[in-house]
Amino acid sequence: MMKINIVTIFPELFMVPLSTSIPGRAKERGLVDYGIVNLREFTHDRHQTVDDYPYGGGAGMVMKPEPFFEAVESLDRSGPVVLLSARGRRFCHKDAVRLSLEPDLTLLCGHYKDVDQRVADHLATEEISIGDFILSGGELGALVVADAVVRLLPGALGDHDSAATDSFYDGGRLSAPSYTRPPEYRGFAVPEVLQSGDHARIDEWRRRAAEGMTRERRGDLLGED
Repeated sequence: MMKINIVTIFPELFMVPLSTSIPGRAKERGLVDYGIVNLREFTHDRHQTVDDYPYGGGAGMVMKPEPFFEAVESLDRSGPVVLLSARGRRFCHKDAVRLSLEPDLTLLCGHYKDVDQRVADHLATEEISIGDFILSGGELGALVVADAVVRLLPGALGDHDSAATDSFYDGGRLSAPSYTRPPEYRGFAVPEVLQSGDHARIDEWRRRAAEGMTRERRGDLLGED
């Protein structure tokens, strides 16, 4: 069983997402356990203060290092400690695969303006960003990472092919378009080849469609940008 720890000042934000759909079913099947750690429980003042003014001045508040260090030190863990950060390396499918092979994973959620750099330098083993934009905190990023990792655990999905045909799985390319019934809707028809029953032709169509869509939308994945 994999253990995913999430250190946050908003533990209530994780209750529904991690008990729903694939993350929830994976927990029910004994594939993963979630430990939601309230950062405020590792403060030592009556106001449970987790932030302070930045050294050198400037706008915003910076999250203090002590609660993060003490929270992580309280855990029985041996795997990566990931700080969700706009300065981090962009998260991708290869990262999800790599992290899914670990015995445990600890995700640190910042908030306010920033997190004290000593957390990134001396506590986290890596920094990860889910994209070139800013969120109110690391909580939504932590949910993204957790979901991407958990769905790769053996038994989390109905069958391996369900994951193996996703975008980014096969050589980092986008997946081919998908269709289902009815065969025609409002004059828009499902491609004839997908209804042919000829699996060789279908495989070839999907390969070409995936390559064309990747080239059109994400040429960088093919080294063309």
